[in-house]
Amino acid sequence: MGTTITNIPKRAEPKAVTAAVEKLAARFGNRLVTSQAVRDQHAHTTTWLTSQPPDAVVFAQETADVQDVVRICASHGVPVIAFGTGTSLEGQVNAPAGGVCIDFRDMNKVLEVHAEDLDCVIEPGVTRKALNEHLRDQGVFFPIDPGADASLGGMASTRASGTNAVRYGTMRENVLALKVVRGDGEIIKTGTRAKKSSAGYDLTHLFIGAEGTLGIITELTIKLRGIPDTIAAAACSFDSVRGACQATIMAIQTGIPVARIELLNAEQVAACNSYSKLTLPQTPLLLLEFHGSEADVAEQSKNFAEIATECGGGDFTWTTRPEDRTKLWQARHDAYWAVKALRPGAGVVATDVCVPISRLADCVTETEDDLKRLHLQSPIVGHVGDGNFHCSLLCDVDDADEMARGEDFMHRLVERALSMGGTCTGEHGIGQGKQKYLRGELGGEAIDAMRAIKLALDPQNIFNPGKIIPASSG
Repeated sequence: MGTTITNIPKRAEPKAVTAAVEKLAARFGNRLVTSQAVRDQHAHTTTWLTSQPPDAVVFAQETADVQDVVRICASHGVPVIAFGTGTSLEGQVNAPAGGVCIDFRDMNKVLEVHAEDLDCVIEPGVTRKALNEHLRDQGVFFPIDPGADASLGGMASTRASGTNAVRYGTMRENVLALKVVRGDGEIIKTGTRAKKSSAGYDLTHLFIGAEGTLGIITELTIKLRGIPDTIAAAACSFDSVRGACQATIMAIQTGIPVARIELLNAEQVAACNSYSKLTLPQTPLLLLEFHGSEADVAEQSKNFAEIATECGGGDFTWTTRPEDRTKLWQARHDAYWAVKALRPGAGVVATDVCVPISRLADCVTETEDDLKRLHLQSPIVGHVGDGNFHCSLLCDVDDADEMARGEDFMHRLVERALSMGGTCTGEHGIGQGKQKYLRGELGGEAIDAMRAIKLALDPQNIFNPGKIIPASSG
């Protein structure tokens, strides 16, 4: 099961790989693993992209380990691929040129918490759930929630966001500083704990979203938020996607500080009802969350209910009971598995685009029309507050005709988003899967600038080669 990958860098010489692995074995002992099973686990993708395992995996425990891996690999011209939890969706953890994967599972310490300053310092293997469990008794939390229990290093590398982005932003807005191992094994410090700075180039944001192609993140300083006094979850069904989007736009324009606002089209609601044992009306649905004091949350809910009614919304129900909120949002986070259960045995590819919010309804409805025309099944969920939505396309990977229609659909989806002033990916990243769209979105000059930065910071092209940047400027 796999689609063609066009940017395949030249593999490292077998002798060079052997020499590097021998040196790594001497340095790391049983923390260097070359078994096929472990290597395959570190190339696992949840897409149709072909799995491409590394030649070896090193389980790092501290920054010095990462430095030594990079130095040894650099001396032999062997690629280095960082691995958090492997939840990326565009082949970011594949090793098309072979090489050594650094697994950050054991670099999972919360190093410092400064609750009074609303920040903390962590290692890259810390997952978002583990971090919030650690912070829970200090009255603060980390708000970025991409659904999967991803590592924070991986989330920074892919510029992740998720359901809370409409209020709290993405990883781009929530990382203050990084420590990064560069191509010679030395460390770059990109910032401090200060909430703002105009000191030099903004290196922090250069590495956020770079997908491990410019260096290896070994420490993050991130922003925290105060845990709200009251949290309410709400659901509201609509006659149409357009009505749901219009209600969202009006809510944002009138200043209702919605923390989460998610769109599920009718097909996705049906899938979630079946999988998560819910009884929601099988029409377009908005799931919302409001944060604040008890009075604030009640006022926000009341104001949104009035807007929803004006835009064709049905019954608006909200609750502050934690168990009810958890059930509702768990159903949203299980959307992928709900889709997969619709057609057991079929392949599922999750893809995303993002458009200006005023064009979201147009983009979603045209996408639904395209699915009907192509006789394809792909429920839709969207971070409607920021114009980002996801399609979970179901196809029989052994049916060449259906696969071809699926490829056509995904291409048309991106072209539609670009024509509306949007992007080929709001949060999944480029990786291998969307390189072919980067030129159309940004132009050749921007790609040349990216290539120049890559060459300056990674002249040997050892950091995650074959990702983001197309093979040539032609």
